[in-house]
Amino acid sequence: MPVSSRYPTIDIPNVDLWSFLFERKDKLFPDDKTIYTDADTQRSYTYKDVKQAAVSFGEGLKSIYDWRKGDVLALYTPNSIDTPVVMYGTLWAGGVVSPSNPAYTVEELAFQLRDSGAKAIVTQLPVLPVARAAAKQVGISDDHIILIGDQRDPEAKVKHFTSVRNISGASRYRRSKINPEKDLSFLVYSSGTTGVPKGVMLSHRNIVANSLQLAAGESGNLKWNGGADGTGDRLLAFLPFFHIYGLTCLVHQTLYQGYELVVMAKFDLEKWCQHVQHYRITFSYVVPPVVLLLGKHPIVEKYNLSSLRMLNSGAAPLTQELVEAVYNRLHIGIKQGYGLSETSPTTHTQPWSEWRESAGSVGILLPNMEAKYMTMPEDGSEPREVPAGEVGELSLRGPNVFLGYHNNPAATADSISPDGWFRTGDVGYQDNKGNFYITDRVKELIKYKGFQVAPAELEGILVDNSAIDDVAVIGIESAAHGTEVPVAFVVRSAKSKSSGTSAQQEADNIAKWLEGRVAHHKRLRGGVRFVDEIPKSAAGKILRRLLKKQALEEAAAPKAKL
Repeated sequence: MPVSSRYPTIDIPNVDLWSFLFERKDKLFPDDKTIYTDADTQRSYTYKDVKQAAVSFGEGLKSIYDWRKGDVLALYTPNSIDTPVVMYGTLWAGGVVSPSNPAYTVEELAFQLRDSGAKAIVTQLPVLPVARAAAKQVGISDDHIILIGDQRDPEAKVKHFTSVRNISGASRYRRSKINPEKDLSFLVYSSGTTGVPKGVMLSHRNIVANSLQLAAGESGNLKWNGGADGTGDRLLAFLPFFHIYGLTCLVHQTLYQGYELVVMAKFDLEKWCQHVQHYRITFSYVVPPVVLLLGKHPIVEKYNLSSLRMLNSGAAPLTQELVEAVYNRLHIGIKQGYGLSETSPTTHTQPWSEWRESAGSVGILLPNMEAKYMTMPEDGSEPREVPAGEVGELSLRGPNVFLGYHNNPAATADSISPDGWFRTGDVGYQDNKGNFYITDRVKELIKYKGFQVAPAELEGILVDNSAIDDVAVIGIESAAHGTEVPVAFVVRSAKSKSSGTSAQQEADNIAKWLEGRVAHHKRLRGGVRFVDEIPKSAAGKILRRLLKKQALEEAAAPKAKL
């Protein structure tokens, strides 16, 4: 039988995200409460600032770009406190927001722009050349590229978002009407095992539901007021806003709850420590590689991190040993959560009071959610449900489960059952106290610091290298990186062997060659290993489990003493 959340069921209003955040009657904090602060410049937005600037931008979209309901605005930008303004302004205008990784290459960005049908793109000056090149590939003109951040285009060819407004004043624009259950708020992209990123369609109701579920999961432990200075909890944000983890848990949640979010453009350990000390940060969402640094890196000793009340780790599994190592060093608790792009994202979290007794688990189901575990038959037979406590593939059902994959009905049908159950592709079990554990993945995706890397995508690029006859990519756990990293098993070509290049030099050449063709997180940090052949099934499918076994055996083998 499916299991339900032990939290009480919550009411989810049938409203769009704008109404939920900006037209609410239950808001406890004042309009002048500071919500978003730039960690480096201290430039900030209050709740009132965000609303006013978003409406102005939304009116500008309608006036200048004839923005219509369902039009897609792409984001290609590092974290910025301006991101919420353009995002909420787009939602006000009835649009859909499609964020992308600012480390994407021209080709990777162009794919998402084309697949999403983006009408315009928001970016920042340092990555403008890539955004412009990708936009050109898909037919988006320069006047549909918009800048955010403190830097303007020195050539004055690309508008800053503050210039996107209804200048004439002759026309009055109204907020677009939305069907919360059917209309999209976000179109985020999640790589599939085929190597082609899939657009995850998230409705307004999905995001509203998950915002309320998250609030219940935190159970009032964070507050908008109180503390020594009466300004309440401050959260430090480095998680990328282009990832649904950062969008929902940071951008939406802080605006809904009235917390102050101190925003970093990207992660840097020393800067993170400096900001915690300077701003007296009380809570931060992190990922396992950051936890690893907090447990071991000597630079941490230079700073006073005592203001931190709790950390929340997600995006990838975190071991109990690592949690204890950080607590023993810093006396800061770390709770875990779990979620996916397809679930808006959070489905599980550890209650604050249970972070240590259930360390290693991802916690309990959030309100209004159900879960069940299914067998994973390899003989083609239908999966069947297994009792709680037994290992199986996790399936979830709840109001935060996505509508489907954009322009991909086959993938949607394969992932969501007619009665609403979503197959996560993750393997795990539930203990007798209702705590969930994720032990493995059915999917072949590699998770590098929370970013998904599709082996088939890298394989498709690598086979074009003249030094490679055949290739398979797997993920291996790296103690040095504190995360899973991609490693390529390569059958070296005759041309390469006869070139006189050593195996080590050729391996380095291949890894370097790939670097210029993929985003930063997709690099072969696990290296290149040469093999005589790639193990495959009779149907031609790569037997990755055999390569993983080989990698583990090599890692465990005693090294010869010189």
